Amino acid sequence: MSKKYSLLFLTLSILWYACHNKASKVVVQDTTINPKTSFNNLFLDSAAIESFLSANTAYNNYRQQYFDFYKQRNYEYAWFDSAGIGEQAHNFINLLNNTIGELEDSSLYNKKLYDLYDMQTGEDSSKYHGKIPEIELYLTGQFFAYAAKVYKGTDADISQLGWFIPRKKVDLTALLDSVIQSKANGTDQYVPTNSQYKKLESFLPKYYQLQKEGNWDSIPKPAKPLHKGERSPVIPAIKERLAKLGDLEYNDSTKIFDTALFRAAKSFQRRMGLDVDGVIGGKMMDELNVTIEKRVQQILVNLERLRWMPPDNDTNYIFVNIPEYRMYIFDSGALKFTINVIVGSAVNNTVIFNGNLKYIVFAPYWNVPASIVEKEVLPGIKNNPNYLAKNNMEITGHSEGLPVVRQKPGPTNSLGLVKFLFPNNYNIYFHDTPNHELFSSANRNLSHGCIRLGEPKKFAQYLLRDDTTYTSHKIDSLMNNTKETWLTLKKTIPVFIGYFTAWVDRQGNINFRKDIYNHDEEMAAKLFVK
Repeated sequence: MSKKYSLLFLTLSILWYACHNKASKVVVQDTTINPKTSFNNLFLDSAAIESFLSANTAYNNYRQQYFDFYKQRNYEYAWFDSAGIGEQAHNFINLLNNTIGELEDSSLYNKKLYDLYDMQTGEDSSKYHGKIPEIELYLTGQFFAYAAKVYKGTDADISQLGWFIPRKKVDLTALLDSVIQSKANGTDQYVPTNSQYKKLESFLPKYYQLQKEGNWDSIPKPAKPLHKGERSPVIPAIKERLAKLGDLEYNDSTKIFDTALFRAAKSFQRRMGLDVDGVIGGKMMDELNVTIEKRVQQILVNLERLRWMPPDNDTNYIFVNIPEYRMYIFDSGALKFTINVIVGSAVNNTVIFNGNLKYIVFAPYWNVPASIVEKEVLPGIKNNPNYLAKNNMEITGHSEGLPVVRQKPGPTNSLGLVKFLFPNNYNIYFHDTPNHELFSSANRNLSHGCIRLGEPKKFAQYLLRDDTTYTSHKIDSLMNNTKETWLTLKKTIPVFIGYFTAWVDRQGNINFRKDIYNHDEEMAAKLFVK
């Protein structure tokens, strides 16, 4: 995907990854590798691996990977050769140091490994010769631990965290084999995290530094919203904070709401998903007062989600980011356009999952869910005998003691003039709406779970772009027809409904959004056990 459009996610070029996982392969010992055929005359005994794992139980989770890795190379050393410790070992230690520093994650630090590594690089390196098998196996185990952490993420059942997109699979044995062959230079080319991961991770050092500096007390809210040209005793504190966050280029510490502060306020509002008007009101102050500790946690939570994602791939797909209320349409890996959306409310969450868009339904009927029939339609009929006619509805039968109700096609239909189906078990789909005024709201978690589109005709035109018979006029006619019309796409398009509350946009700015479904909170409870 073009870096220029790396946006969100992602985007996650989320695609063909877990759908094409291969079955586990049987590892065959390659006996052609031996001291006579290899430039390396260092070989392990399988018993040494067993002994090492018995003494270092922290690596027992990777027992199978240990034996698979060394068996396929006939137990030839990976990190050493006849000349001594290899370049790949030095490169890996450097990579490990950088990761520990950027993530401030001490779990990736193994004192014993570092002591042994320092021994072989010290003045009296002769002491390390008897430790070569131990250093070899420590490096292998720590690589597995590193890769599992950075590429795979938590072992928690992610469905319990509301995530139903299949997570990517990482073959640690194959990854290590590739790293050894490449001298551990540029590990990411073998199992790349997607580009968004690296962009988001790059902001961690800055936020950790802000956290260390402290002085992040809550700024008092002004009595009324502040506008450009006004003065207020709270403005210096606001300027200082916006300068620390990178929105204000120069902090003059005055009490005047000047042009520079106006631009900075709009920059901050844009990054937080607020109304971008440059007015400093209550909602903006709430976001300014979010603690740095909370922002660090938000970044870490979203880095964890990104670890589950596949590497970027050039392909066509649709991605919806629920907390951002936005759909991204990618064509051949490039961002084609975006559409504002309305997602499920806090009570009726939109599910995080993936599917394949297959059908367009013009002038759709709306089959009213039984829960709505019971809670809204029946009371409406009781209060107004003309309720069904007024709402363009009809009863088509009865089921489980309730009437089966559907709303006929038309401009007042709750699904609008068109819907888009990607069959799934959650009964979630894209659709138009008669209430387009709702798209002007900054917070758009308003639906019963389905996703409403701000520009449904534009989306239909894109899906039918390769068929010249579907002109703008014809699509308008189908949308405004009184008869429902189904179209099957010639080729399905992958759809991903994701949930990211922190990411880096196309301009390189970090964005944050509210955790509207409390998914961040639930994941934090799993990741940050106190």
